[in-house]
This record gives sequence, C-alpha cells and structure tokens, in this order.
Amino acid sequence: MRIRIDPLDTLFSEFIRKRAKGICERCGSYKGWKSLQCSHFFGRVKKSVRWDEENACALCFGCHMHFTSQPIEHFYWFLERLGEEKFDLLVARTNQTHPKPDKEAITLYYQQKLNDHI
Repeated sequence: MRIRIDPLDTLFSEFIRKRAKGICERCGSYKGWKSLQCSHFFGRVKKSVRWDEENACALCFGCHMHFTSQPIEHFYWFLERLGEEKFDLLVARTNQTHPKPDKEAITLYYQQKLNDHI
C-alpha cells in the first residue's frame, strides 16, 4: 500500500531536515538539508503522530536504509534519542484515534516554525 504524500507531508519533511541543519542525526555527516530524508519512527500510516516532530528525524540515505533493515537498533536509538518518558508518551499518542489531526492548524504551526528557523 502506497501512502499518499500531501503538501503537509512536504512541509513537515522540510522542517525536520532544516531543523537538523543538514546533518544526519545518526552518523553526524553533513549532507545539506535537501539531501537528508525525513525518517519516521512510527510510519506515516499512524496519523496521530504522522506530523509529530518527536516521531521524526533527519537521516542520510545510508542511515535511513540501515534503520529500515535493523528495526531493533532503530528502536533503541529512538528510545535513547527521546528518553524513556518522551518515548512512552509518543507510543501513547500512536494509539489515539480521536480527535483527527487538524491539518490546517498543523500546517500553520510548521510554516511558522520554518519562518522562525530562517
């Protein structure tokens, strides 16, 4: 099943990659923000955390593929990155089904965050 990418996904991805200042958050190599990928811990199918900045990081292609093939390592890396409390809260948010995310409000939020970063 292919997940449809809408303008909010593009905006969110840009924010995550610019937040990292072009540096892969796993290996630390500078790639430039346009060459990084927005990597979700819980996949985009989980709408409750699809645009949650704690559920995403900026990775180079190699690190993204590494984590895709090493889910246990990915789990522990994300747990260490967030800390146990934030990770547990993120897990809890994945199970929320109501209310549905307000995409307009989320769009405005990330537009502002991007403006603040520039």
